[in-house]
Amino acid sequence: MSTTITCRQTLAITSHRILASDLNEHDTVYGGELLSLLDGTTSISASRFARTQCVTAAVDNVNFLAPFVLNDSLCIEAYVTGAGKRSIEVFAKVIGEHLETGERFLGMTAFFTFVSLDKNKELPQLKAQTAEEKALCQGYLARKQLRDQMRKLHQTTQNQLSLEFPWLI
Repeated sequence: MSTTITCRQTLAITSHRILASDLNEHDTVYGGELLSLLDGTTSISASRFARTQCVTAAVDNVNFLAPFVLNDSLCIEAYVTGAGKRSIEVFAKVIGEHLETGERFLGMTAFFTFVSLDKNKELPQLKAQTAEEKALCQGYLARKQLRDQMRKLHQTTQNQLSLEFPWLI
């Protein structure tokens, strides 16, 4: 018998202050650093949902909307927005704050897909409660279909890739 978990029960939140060591040559946060932070936070949401080991399978719809600069803070909010038999979709939004003025802004959004390593464990049902959760969960099946189509396209491409040393070709 499957249990039901709310999106809120999978919520993971992390906050970070932007330091000089986080910045790239444009004096904004390096995108790879943001993705690393997001992967860590979203993995908590997936694990709270599945209650088993999960691995990152894909990162989709990464949108860098506004830059984070020195002395800003960023807050990552992540929660589950859909699940299949073993796959789990986690939505993440990154809210920035200019600490000197208190102005808040949406800096980034992304969807992560995790896969449960336990092939025998049934994932719970998901229940959305807030307007934001409902809107995101309603779009899950359409996003999943697009991911499935893209996976097939990527597989075709991957089958054409050479693994030979470039200097030997």
